[in-house]
Amino acid sequence: MGQPLTVGVDFGTLSGRAVVVRVADGAELGSAVFEYPHGVLDETLPATGRPLPPDWALQVPADYVGVLRTAVPAALTAAGADPADVIGIATDFTACTMVPTTADGTPLCELPEFEGNPHAYVKLWKHHSAQPQADRINELARTRGEKWLPRYGGLISSEWEFAKGLQLLEEAPEVYAAMRHWVEAADWIVWQLTGTYVRNACTAGYKGILQDGQYPSRDFLRELAPGFESFVADKLEHPLGQLGSRAGSLSAEAAAWTGLPEGIAVAVGNVDAHVTAPAANAVEPGQMVAIMGTSTCHVMNGAELREVPGMCGVVDGGIVAGLWGYEAGQSGVGDIFGWFTEHFARDGHEQLTRLASQQEIGEHGLVALDWHSGNRSVLVDHELSGVVVGQTLATRPEDVYRALLEATAFGTRKIIETFGEAGVPVTELIIAGGLVKNALLMQIYADVTNLPLSVIGSEQGPALGSAIHAAVAAGAYPDIRAAAAAMGSVRRAVYQPVPAHVTAYDELYAEYTTLHDYFGRGGNDVMHRLAARRRAVAKGRS
Repeated sequence: MGQPLTVGVDFGTLSGRAVVVRVADGAELGSAVFEYPHGVLDETLPATGRPLPPDWALQVPADYVGVLRTAVPAALTAAGADPADVIGIATDFTACTMVPTTADGTPLCELPEFEGNPHAYVKLWKHHSAQPQADRINELARTRGEKWLPRYGGLISSEWEFAKGLQLLEEAPEVYAAMRHWVEAADWIVWQLTGTYVRNACTAGYKGILQDGQYPSRDFLRELAPGFESFVADKLEHPLGQLGSRAGSLSAEAAAWTGLPEGIAVAVGNVDAHVTAPAANAVEPGQMVAIMGTSTCHVMNGAELREVPGMCGVVDGGIVAGLWGYEAGQSGVGDIFGWFTEHFARDGHEQLTRLASQQEIGEHGLVALDWHSGNRSVLVDHELSGVVVGQTLATRPEDVYRALLEATAFGTRKIIETFGEAGVPVTELIIAGGLVKNALLMQIYADVTNLPLSVIGSEQGPALGSAIHAAVAAGAYPDIRAAAAAMGSVRRAVYQPVPAHVTAYDELYAEYTTLHDYFGRGGNDVMHRLAARRRAVAKGRS
């Protein structure tokens, strides 16, 4: 037998990636990617051709199994690895991505009676049409003084389990009635690997409002909507598995899919952002990891519990045991750049970046708001929308492109400042994800935040992070900290803020903050009115 190996599988928004990692030092020996055949369903439902309403984002769960069948064997081949050397596998997922299932884990969309019902499909993390339900949850929680609300910065997101579950009850009661389990995709894929459903403590805490061992009460849920009072007991509650623990053993069926040995350790499910922190060896207080892709998730550890306005959540042991794990995020980052490039610029990202990098700060005369997919933090409002101020007939595509890059950096600075003001200071910003390749973007972030930027040493941080958790689940390391020290990788302070740039961006950030508060804190609710009008028109056409 050769050196022990683990496999990490990262389930992203558009594809899944598997990586084979050496347990001794974290060396990545081979990887493979499987693009989801159905991608993101946000326009029509394939089974019927039925148009989907605005702000919907669905997926097909069979695509996830395709990752196990295709990417894992391909990664083993790319690594030249002997499957017998693999001692464990772990997975991570986008969150909050929800799968309605039967008692045995069958997704409802796979049942003939529900294949034409969009509510029977996976609701992807960026499914934002449950905003009205989230608004009601927040209003009632404030009125009742629910003690769990401050743990989420005072606002529950439309992306999370309860808002999406309430939408299911109210808009498709027949699907809700048929559903036995409302399952995070992070747990559903582990269920497919082991044959056993284990709910992971990470998503339960951050996305499922589980605090101090309790979910929202039956009284709260009954007051929220008749018939919803048993949501936790009947649809959601399930025994928890801790991060890095063994959820079970690889089943014979999953071994046949993956080419891995039957019986090896399968780790408890986890979230793509949270597993990345150990991959970047960022497991101490003050180290904020920004995982930048289609969206950005910001995670960090803290020694003490603090209530941070607009954070996505704080969970005891949510990243590593013994510390409070904090989460915030931006719903659109790479998605915004991709949208602009696809629809409004003939030049690709590289050419736009080259042209934008030749500009002085402020030369384009623009300032933008990064809300094209709503605001996850710190306003927690997915009916907010994008803004570009200052356009003239002389404005060029590279001008708007650079303004959008800067807007996402301003959004990250807003999050960092909010954490600092709440007593959770950020001392280091570590970047992971695909956007780390854009040197202009990285320098903008360093200049806007006035922080040195460290960069993860892996191009596939979440998959490496999952492989680290697999090593712990298999017993190769006693805990995540020890595994991260041996297998994690980071390059410190790769980008340094330029003082003159910092000063210039301070002035633009002041303008961003004015717009942020005007449109996002009640100065003008035009974005909500426009969103309501768009929904009304779409409903009239359906």
